[in-house]
Parts: sequence; C-alpha cells; structure tokens
Amino acid sequence: MARAPRGKWFERCGADVTTKLEHHLRSLIRTTGPISVADYFHLCLSDPQYGYYKTHDPFGVDGDFITAPEISQLFGEMIGIFLVHAWQSHGAPDNPHLVEIGPGRGTMMTDILRVIQKLAPALYGQLQVHLVESSERLQKVQSQSVVEHKFKTTWHDSLETVPEGFTLAVANELFDAIPMRQFVATGQGFRERMVALDEQDNLTFAAGVATLDPVSLPTGYDTARTGSIFELAPARDAIMQQLSERIRSFGGTALIIDYGHMATSLGDTLQAVYQHQFDPPLAHPGDADLTSHVDFEALARRARATGLHINGILPQGDFLVMLGLLERAAALGRNKDAVIQESIRMDVARLAGSGEGKMGELFKVLAVSHPAVDLVPFKLPPT
Repeated sequence: MARAPRGKWFERCGADVTTKLEHHLRSLIRTTGPISVADYFHLCLSDPQYGYYKTHDPFGVDGDFITAPEISQLFGEMIGIFLVHAWQSHGAPDNPHLVEIGPGRGTMMTDILRVIQKLAPALYGQLQVHLVESSERLQKVQSQSVVEHKFKTTWHDSLETVPEGFTLAVANELFDAIPMRQFVATGQGFRERMVALDEQDNLTFAAGVATLDPVSLPTGYDTARTGSIFELAPARDAIMQQLSERIRSFGGTALIIDYGHMATSLGDTLQAVYQHQFDPPLAHPGDADLTSHVDFEALARRARATGLHINGILPQGDFLVMLGLLERAAALGRNKDAVIQESIRMDVARLAGSGEGKMGELFKVLAVSHPAVDLVPFKLPPT
C-alpha cells in the first residue's frame, strides 16, 4: 500500500506539529523505555485510536499516495492476463480461488475480473473471488468497486479462512506496509535500532541492547561500517510462509508486487509520506504513512524453503511491457483525441518507466508456483 507521493522529496528539520500519537508515544517511552522500530511502525499505522489507517483514507487522488491500479486500468489488465496464463499453464483446474491480500479500494480486482471475463469465460464462470481485508471501512469501499461481481466475492479477515482449493493469489503493495526490525552497526556488533526520547523530549533513534546474530547478515557484511542499518522483517516472512503453505498444499501461483530490492543488502529504507511528500519517519507519527522497501530475495527464500518453485523476480516495467502493456495502451488510445492519448502515454511511463516518480525499476514482481510451471514473462529454466 504505499507509495508514490505526488510531491517531490524535501527535508524537514523537525515536526511543526505534535500529533496525538506522538503524545501517546512519549508517555509510553517514559514509562516503559525505548520501543523498537517495528513497534513504532506498527503503532504509527495501526494504533486503535491514532494510527494512520484508523484516521486516514490513504488511497487515490485525495490520499497521500496513488497505487499502480489507481494510475491506470492497464496495470490490473496486465495482472489479469498473467493470471489467465497461469491458470492455463496449471492445466485449467476446476473451481479455482482468486485471492487478493490487501485489495485497497478494489480497483485492481475489478480490472482483473473484467479481463478474465473477456479472455477466459470458462475461468470466470467457476471462479470464486476472495478479498483478504481486515478493515470494515475498506471492505465497504471494495464492495462498491466489485459490485458487478458481488455474487462470487467473499471477504476474509485473514488468509486462514479462505476455502481450500487451487489458488491464484496476488498481493500488490502489501509487504511494504508490514513492520520490519532495524539493526544498527556499532562497535559491539549490530544492535536493534530503537525509538527513544532525546534531552528535549523529542523522538529520536537510538541503539538498543538486543543484538543480531551474524548468521542473519548477508555475506561480507559482518564488518559493516558503524551506523550501517540492516533490516529484518519476521512479520513479512510469516505472511509469506502462510501464503506459500497454501500454494504448496492446494496448487497454484502467487504474484507479489511491491517496491524494494532483489538482493538482501544493508540500508535504511524506512520512509514516511505526509501530505503527498516524503517526510522524516519520526516527524508526524500517526499522520504520515510509514513503509519500507521489501527484500524480495528474503521472500523468495521463504517460498523456496516451503517447497515452491520460484518463477522469477522482474522489475515491474519489464514485467508489464513483456505482457503486452504497450500494445494494450496503443489499442486503448486508438481513435481517441490527443489529450486522452497523451494521458495514456503518461500513465504507461509512470507504470513502466524509470526515474523520479516512476515505478518501472523501483517496483519488483515475484512469481512463485506449485507444482512448477513455466510462466511468461519470466525466464524459462535451461533445457
């Protein structure tokens, strides 16, 4: 769920307002001591009273960021094409379940189902749609988006309640909003990064007591420079494990799209978006959206350990273009006026291009399957 803000990067020297959650955090830290970055991340997004997702509607034009499905129908259409291909590659099994985890406003699922209905009516006819969403408010928004498909759509608080059976699963911008832990390199090894209070009673980062087992570090990083940050995301790993176990048990394919890096590495990727612009992560707790980059190597490692086949990891731009993004965009703009054609061109550039404000390189796509099948546009294994 995050995070293409509509403004440019800027640095803020300090928060110009004190949020309600910040008052709560200061009291908590004074009472119990510094909290982990993971706990801070969780409270900022999900505190029952003051969390960002409890008090804001982050999606779309009026929110702090716009996700790929909100940019253009082309994104969801390409995902729909991929899912039809995956179903066919698995032998067109009966009674498939289409599962989206974290469906936002339901925009992408609507576009996916429109494509499936057109390209594979046999699949659409027997398909059961499952939206995994814990927010009642968002469930209501999603129900309006998928109203044409309401008789085949069911909502779930968690993946555990989705019925057994062959599964096509998709998660777009889900893992970046799941809290991760940070460890900072010190003279005594990597210590957990905490959120504490400075002498002026302001939130600040500090090194804690808990240390990181060197086995968890990427090869060659055991002598990292002081101040270097390493991120671990056990909560993300747990969700990937649960999804992988489902695919292994019932067969199918899962597609994961998010912004992040292909290889595990050092680096501080914690970031905040506040009023459409990037913001220091400690500046506006509860009023800013917090995210961090996803370690796709770690997700693939978990899937492989669970017994899944790794089809591959691609930059989003390559994935979309190789599925036919440019051809579909040309067809969509055919016989339209110049304004509409330019709008489509700009949408394509944002989804698949590189550089500031574009998603093509920063966002990655991971596909996993069981049993192993060859899926376009990922590279086929050597024969």
